[in-house]
Amino acid sequence: MKEMLIMTPGPTEVAENVRLARAKATTNPDIDLAFYDFYKKTCSKLAQFLKTKNDVRVLAGEGILGLEAACASLTEKGDRVLVLDNGIFGHGFSDFIELYGGEAILLESSGKEAFSLEILEKFLEKDHDFKYATVVHCDTPSGVLNDLSSICPLLKKYGILTVVDSVAAMGGEELQVDKWQIDIALGGSQKVISAPPGLTIASISTEAYQAMTERKSPIASFYCNLLTFKDYYEKKWFPYTMPISDIYGLDQAIDNLLADQEILKRHAMIGHATRQAIENSPLELYLQNGYSNTVSVIKVPEGLNDQEILRKMRENYRVMITGSFDHLAGKVLRIGHMGENARPNKVAYSLYALQKVLEDFGIAFKNNLQEDFLEALN
Repeated sequence: MKEMLIMTPGPTEVAENVRLARAKATTNPDIDLAFYDFYKKTCSKLAQFLKTKNDVRVLAGEGILGLEAACASLTEKGDRVLVLDNGIFGHGFSDFIELYGGEAILLESSGKEAFSLEILEKFLEKDHDFKYATVVHCDTPSGVLNDLSSICPLLKKYGILTVVDSVAAMGGEELQVDKWQIDIALGGSQKVISAPPGLTIASISTEAYQAMTERKSPIASFYCNLLTFKDYYEKKWFPYTMPISDIYGLDQAIDNLLADQEILKRHAMIGHATRQAIENSPLELYLQNGYSNTVSVIKVPEGLNDQEILRKMRENYRVMITGSFDHLAGKVLRIGHMGENARPNKVAYSLYALQKVLEDFGIAFKNNLQEDFLEALN
């Protein structure tokens, strides 16, 4: 292969029509009234995509901006916030909460499994005095998928606002914002949506807006203040100059997703087939359950160095997968089969390359990863 095959769990490959959309001639988005209509239409498509009647906004910043903006906009000094912690990004919400003066109460569940609803139920019976709770849909470093359809309604039962990081799942896993009572749902352009990195998607409920407007103290940020976007269309005013070319690309990427009626089924089939191939081999999946269909996480074979594996994948086969970070650094490999990456030919070649590299390092395979993957698809 001449071009590098990008099979990381974000950023992902970008479709040609998305790249071309970003090349359109641009105007000044601050004063071009037609762009306000275009932006509003794009947000409406995103609302359809997220199955919500809530406001949706596109923010100029990579997905982490959305996580911080939600915490900045909701948190006041002394607020108690429940953090559902079964992964690196799940735990990481506490940093934003404490940065804005809140008290983060971490509730832990196994990092190798979907968050335990039983643990949450028992905890809330004893303590549910929280302004809001944070939960990660798919924790990208480990690939664990949490059941929002059960978690968020349970939190709302106790009057707790819900903030969801769906950056690595949005589009590849089922997400029903209104039905599941999600107050703030956050996504990023560079994952399943398969646009270049640089944009955050945020849906914001009426209750979340109310909590922001009824604060006793002002939001301690301008760029991370979700209220600044609330009446942009009526006022014909953006809080900062919008990245118009990126939004042109995002609009096309959303059209691609809405036209793909089989997107969830495709991700489910490819996720299952990838895991099946790994389980038939001498390799081990990192998780025990709660597998996301957007990323597969594999233990690094004992005695091998993850960086050497990744280097040989790039140099010898032109495939870019990745390791992880924090406490998983050096311990796992991650293959992103999300969005434009979730294509049988791309995943099959990636598994072929991985097997060849590992065989060069002395790992003996009795099966063929590529063949097992393709067979499991049928």
